[in-house]
Amino acid sequence: MNRIFLKRGREESLGRKHPWVFSGAIARMDGKPAEGDIVDVYSSEGEFLARGHYQIGSITVRVLTFSPEEITPEWWVKRMRAAYDVRCAAGLTENSATDCYRLVHGEGDNLPGLVIDIYGDTAVVQAHSVGMYVSRHEICSALRIVYGDRLRAVYDKSSQTLPYKAETGAVDGYLYGGSDGVTERVVTENGNRFYVDWGSGQKTGFFLDQRENRELVKRYSMGCTVLNTFSYTGGFSVYAMAGGAAEVVSVDSSAIAVKLAERNVELNFEFGARHVGVTADVFDYLKENGRRFDLIILDPPAFAKHHKVLGNATKGYTRLNARAISQIAPGGILFTFSCSQAVSSELFRTMVFTAAAIAGRNVRILHQLTQPADHPVNIYHPEGEYLKGLVLYVE
Repeated sequence: MNRIFLKRGREESLGRKHPWVFSGAIARMDGKPAEGDIVDVYSSEGEFLARGHYQIGSITVRVLTFSPEEITPEWWVKRMRAAYDVRCAAGLTENSATDCYRLVHGEGDNLPGLVIDIYGDTAVVQAHSVGMYVSRHEICSALRIVYGDRLRAVYDKSSQTLPYKAETGAVDGYLYGGSDGVTERVVTENGNRFYVDWGSGQKTGFFLDQRENRELVKRYSMGCTVLNTFSYTGGFSVYAMAGGAAEVVSVDSSAIAVKLAERNVELNFEFGARHVGVTADVFDYLKENGRRFDLIILDPPAFAKHHKVLGNATKGYTRLNARAISQIAPGGILFTFSCSQAVSSELFRTMVFTAAAIAGRNVRILHQLTQPADHPVNIYHPEGEYLKGLVLYVE
């Protein structure tokens, strides 16, 4: 077993069960681990601290366990069953109104570098570390044991989430079951239906983390004119229409995404009823369109994926929110989000406060939003709380 020894005093974070070991904390390595290998981590005094996947980069070890247990096929089954039990407790595994949810959320499920989403009878796996990719077949076997006959296919979609310098030769495809070339199905979320394509869609095909926030949009939509920006597949749009919106406009820079949003609207409602899809840059649309909407949704992609670009991201979030607050109708409702892990909840509120001041409107916070229970946050890894949202009433 390859061994890593930490510098004196650098074992404190592992003592608090934080699941990362940074390169700057390492004093020396015994052995020459390849990326993805299992390594043991020791204090400067030689005390065992953790076992995890080795990787090249600032995060050198992603911790799998804080005890010297073997990472066996049975270990993977135990971890998958623990994740499944959390979703059972959240009422997601036997829910006739919802058949799609996240089963494994990286550090939140003590499986750093691994994401698994369930779409009906198909599991979509994304490895964000070489170690998890190397273990994909054990993960697939564990899923089959936990789900039994309810699981008909396991699809690996790791080619674009692995470290860009990792030479894995990863190719997306089925690890179990499935049909070649078929990666789309209709799923149900809170009684609404959506086309999901895990082969060509973003992430694993659908943004499951907004499920509860979409339901809240539904509650506020009756009789409203609604603008859904960065609309992607139209999730918020479908919920707004289900809530009785008078009209919904979905805006996205991708014509393919707008087309899929229109398909999802048609899947749930009479074609063309109360919905308009617009292919445009959201900033340009807000700037050039003088119309005032009763409800606006701002759910942009991550402006800051790391702290180095946080300054520019802050300006982008502030400018976007200031424009929306300026243009929303009096008494309007604004749902605004950040999915940037580098943006803290406090910073996000500060940016929205600044935007309101720039717009010169009186604004009240009605709700403070976050990710749902199937995207849990490990209490020892607060960085996992990535989704921040505010619901604002604008006078």
